[in-house]
Amino acid sequence: MKKVLLVKTLIMTVFILSFIQTGCHKAPSPEELKASLEIVGLEPKWVKKDYQPWPSKLTLVPAISFRVKNLTEKAIRHMSFEAVFRFIDDTETLGEGFLPGLPGGSIPPGEMSDVILLKSRLGVEGKSINHFRNSPHWKTALVKLFVRSKGSRFTLLGEWEVSRKIDFKEPESYPPKKEKKLTSY
Repeated sequence: MKKVLLVKTLIMTVFILSFIQTGCHKAPSPEELKASLEIVGLEPKWVKKDYQPWPSKLTLVPAISFRVKNLTEKAIRHMSFEAVFRFIDDTETLGEGFLPGLPGGSIPPGEMSDVILLKSRLGVEGKSINHFRNSPHWKTALVKLFVRSKGSRFTLLGEWEVSRKIDFKEPESYPPKKEKKLTSY
């Protein structure tokens, strides 16, 4: 009987300690979440999804890159981010990007995360970078950035216009063009 009681007490103690260690407590409010972090170096842009030189095909997707600064006195460990992209005049989304956890695992107090890049699964197809830059049909896209931590709901951090910056450089043609030298006789 004493062994059974001892085993039950031990199991209950382990359960309580694991409950406390895993942070199973009240989820942070949207205000607490926003106050715990700062988004730094935010850059909405277009990035390459697919590229093939012949026949020419380039697929670009909207993306957002940023870093997270911890404004709290404790390390931030559990945080997810979601970016939702859409064209400015559309009601349907162009796609989402999701990061289920922080790169590196946690952010110490006062420190910043590595660069986080969230990009849409869907994009637009063209022939080259110049095709996009010169197209009158290339619409402006928007991105909404959300954060979630420890069982909270997703909280909107902001909405930004995706710039027309394309973070991709087409490789030089092969073989490289040779310069013609003029010879005089």
